[in-house]
Amino acid sequence: MERPDESSTAIRKRSVMIDGHKTSVSLEDEFWESIKEIAAEREQPLTELINAVAGGREGSNLSSALRLFALNYYKERIRSNSIEPGRL
Repeated sequence: MERPDESSTAIRKRSVMIDGHKTSVSLEDEFWESIKEIAAEREQPLTELINAVAGGREGSNLSSALRLFALNYYKERIRSNSIEPGRL
């Protein structure tokens, strides 16, 4: 099994605005791109999506909440399209 290039899985800090306050999230590029893709699919500004995730989190940090949001979003798409997990 091939290992991904470590540079592609590096965690990067990104500045975001949450309720008018600047903060940072630390995410892998793949998760950041997924969050951006989800916002685009929903025709929703990225900041609005991040604020919605931030408002709905239960005790987790924002970076973890965004990762779980992306994971659950794609899991739900798999379920709704009747695609077998692992068969993407």
